[in-house]
Amino acid sequence: MNREPAYRRLLIKISGEALAGDLGYGISPEVVRFIAEEIREVHVLGLQVAVVIGGGNIFRGVAASAQGMDRSSADYMGMLATVINGLALQDALEKLGVDTRVQTAIEMREIAEPFIRRRALRHLEKGRVVLFVGGTGNPYFSTDTAAALRAMEIGAEVVFKATRVDGVYTADPEKDPTATKYEELSYIEVLSKQLKVMDSTAISLCMDNRCPIVVFNLLGRGRLKGLVLGEKTGTIVKSR
Repeated sequence: MNREPAYRRLLIKISGEALAGDLGYGISPEVVRFIAEEIREVHVLGLQVAVVIGGGNIFRGVAASAQGMDRSSADYMGMLATVINGLALQDALEKLGVDTRVQTAIEMREIAEPFIRRRALRHLEKGRVVLFVGGTGNPYFSTDTAAALRAMEIGAEVVFKATRVDGVYTADPEKDPTATKYEELSYIEVLSKQLKVMDSTAISLCMDNRCPIVVFNLLGRGRLKGLVLGEKTGTIVKSR
């Protein structure tokens, strides 16, 4: 494993469900603290770190829409849930001495900055962790798409997709013990095999801009730092 970081600027996509931990719903302070510690371990290496966080631990727009709620209203509610998660992660990071800024796609100046690309870049250059919340600010787009979009806007060299498993498998490893892990995939393989890495819009955006995606299990101690230092864990999605 290389001892020098493999990347200079990265974006981490964290699902809202990850913040719930064993609670299954809401925010687990222990899990948020753990995630903050993992991010700090990468940040102290001198890397520029941005984070996009989901809101599924509080409210899922797609699920509510399936039960009859207006899709746009449901998606806006989901975006607001990501703001709550972002503020929780900001609090945990700053308790660890990591300077952060929360930028939201939905303006709410009393609690977060509006998303301004040049300001976000300046924060990163000054060594601050930037948390992007509020999705893209538009309904019908997932936080996966928001992660891909923000990664392109800030010039991130990689998107780290944090999940509950250590990569992409042929089937759900939590349900199928015969499932095998892919070490490497192309964007086209992910789309053609309909693998649940990120939604198709996010995959296409990364493919068009040749931004690799690394899928890994964030809840393993030191996993994120290991990946940044060149450890071959998880699954990488990139151009062949």
